[in-house]
Formats: sequence, C-alpha cells, structure tokens
Amino acid sequence: MRAIDRDRCEIRQIEEERVKQAQAQLVDGLTATNLASFFKALSDPTRVRIISALSAGELCVCDIAATLGMTQSAVSHQLRLLRQLRLVKRRRQGQMAFYTLDDAHVSNLFREGMDHLLHG
Repeated sequence: MRAIDRDRCEIRQIEEERVKQAQAQLVDGLTATNLASFFKALSDPTRVRIISALSAGELCVCDIAATLGMTQSAVSHQLRLLRQLRLVKRRRQGQMAFYTLDDAHVSNLFREGMDHLLHG
C-alpha cells in the first residue's frame, strides 16, 4: 500500500450514528473561520514570543521591544493584530501604551500549548 493511502479507509462504510454525532458537534462556517483566524495569529513566532513575554504580566511597547530585541514599530504592528483578535488588550497612560493578555483564556491556551510540546 502506498504511504498516501494509509490515511484512508480501504472500504467505504459509513456509520450513520457516528456521522450524526459528529455533525451535532460540528462548528458552523463563520465560527470555523473566526477560530482559524485566532489560531493563525499564533502561527507567527514573533506573536508567540509576545504572548510569552506578556504571560509574565503587563508591559509597555518599549519593554516588549527590548525583551524581543525588536523595534517598537515592528512590535506595534504585531500587537495591533493581536489586539484585533482579542488576544491582548491595551491601556494608555499618557504617552505610554501598556499591553496585557486579554484574559485567562489566552494565558491558558499558551500554557496548554507549551505543556503539549513539552509532554511529547
């Protein structure tokens, strides 16, 4: 059997009850698109590193840039996308912009991803 065929059934036999159960759990198209965008934000190593830095607590853009060894402009660009997707939130204080993770879900997702990588 060719390697490409190993991921396929050798016969076509549909289990109607299992299909119905799977369909009942299936997310709609818009939700799937939004969730894919959410995970796409985490597909960039720079954005993952920003999430990692913010998992320690609130940082201003200057501190994030210094932590990552990047320019403020480059960090700002990434933060804008993360904020649009509600992964981080911004707080302005005078001329300073401070960022934190949006909520515990983001922190938990990051931690779970790290645990998964370290586990296996």
